[in-house]
Amino acid sequence: MSISSNTTLGVTLNVIASMLFALMFAYTALLDVLQGNEIYGWRILLTFPCLTLFIIVQGQWSQVQRIYQRIIKNPYFLLTRFVSSALIGVQLWLFMWAPANGYGLDVALGYFMMPIAMVVLGAVAFREKMSTLQKVSCAFAVIGVLNLLLISSSLSWVTLLICLGYPLYFWLRQISQTNNVGGLWFDMIPSLPISLFFIIQGGVLSGDLGTVFHATWLILGLGLISALALGFQSLSAPHLNISLFGLLVYVEPILLLGVALMLGESIQGTEWLTYIAIWLAVSALCLEAVLHLRKPAIA
Repeated sequence: MSISSNTTLGVTLNVIASMLFALMFAYTALLDVLQGNEIYGWRILLTFPCLTLFIIVQGQWSQVQRIYQRIIKNPYFLLTRFVSSALIGVQLWLFMWAPANGYGLDVALGYFMMPIAMVVLGAVAFREKMSTLQKVSCAFAVIGVLNLLLISSSLSWVTLLICLGYPLYFWLRQISQTNNVGGLWFDMIPSLPISLFFIIQGGVLSGDLGTVFHATWLILGLGLISALALGFQSLSAPHLNISLFGLLVYVEPILLLGVALMLGESIQGTEWLTYIAIWLAVSALCLEAVLHLRKPAIA
């Protein structure tokens, strides 16, 4: 199957988005004047208005309006919005806090394991049948998890929070029919007061003039990278089918692993079996996606 120019554009935009997310992950090393919580606060505060502008420019404000009408009519639906917001809020916080506190590799491992957890969730919650390669992938993932349990008696809470939290978040968005950019906009609203609290607690704004000036430019850079990453990712989606979009998910954790290693973290000898097993699990899913793309289209 030949790849159309639209698909090529979609792949390019998605890879750029993954590179920007990895850049943002590494960018935290420059924000030495800020704590992890403060970095998260500034990211949310600057990303939200950019996301709002992006939705308006893309002509998708109707998604926000439809969700708002559902909230007015159904109090239970409002409760699901708070749960959804808490789930994604924790993930966005962890992405900023972890690399500044020595958990970069744990984040990368969590993102490697997250797609496997999504496959299991699909089979259990939505009764999706697992293919042979998906079963092979899950088997490799189990080997990796068991190895970590043997050498450390437990998985890092950071890894568990990512590989279990994200599937739960996507499951809730799917069953509540808010799996769109409008849903993401509402999910970010409850995080705004928390972000302001972290910013005020951080105290950068009350520092000396030189520190404030230096931090201001770095913070604006963080907001720009975050907004561009979300924008490129959203722009890529219409040009990609589901299989290829899922395949491209794996670009980000590979880049995150590289960033974590560059930031000074290292893989211990006893941990290599886990990472090799996870990479084999990822390879099995990638192979399935490639085989699916090579199937002739049905007229």
